Amino acid sequence: MNQNNDTPFSYLVKVGHISANPVSVRLEANAQERAGLARLWNILSVDSLKAELQIAKWKKDGVRIKGSVQARIAQACVVTLEPVPAEIDEAIDQIFVPENSRLARRISEESSELLLDPDGEDMPEPFVGDTIDAGVVVAEAVALAIDPYPRKEGIVFGDHIEDDGKNDKKPNPFAVLKDWKKDE
Repeated sequence: MNQNNDTPFSYLVKVGHISANPVSVRLEANAQERAGLARLWNILSVDSLKAELQIAKWKKDGVRIKGSVQARIAQACVVTLEPVPAEIDEAIDQIFVPENSRLARRISEESSELLLDPDGEDMPEPFVGDTIDAGVVVAEAVALAIDPYPRKEGIVFGDHIEDDGKNDKKPNPFAVLKDWKKDE
């Protein structure tokens, strides 16, 4: 996991201080952090952002962050540009391993193939150094849950004309040759 000092919401966890017993952590973004996230996500506002996490050691040198995140945001309607409020409630279950760990599956240079099971567990995320930013984990979970095309309730595309496919006829580039005859 990349450590980014420019992230608007950060909560660094020292890997060396994590035990096998899960530690409960409650995170809540302040006004400045919420404003930064709204800019980052290109939305109108982040009205609240809270997370309850369990952080524990995973296998020998990995870390597991598990929990849930709740957020209230406002986005601009794609039709009217009016604010559209949204509630987000997402589960988090992410495993991190040191970048040099044998558990961090990497694509070798000899083989560019990587087989993934879409219904299986996510691959562990590698991290560098001795810290993991749990704030970034929380922010990414919310960012992935944001509706890319928010629409105010009851709003329809009234004047939008759907293409019926009848006008898809493109000119045939060989039509000019139809009257051409070979000289003998």
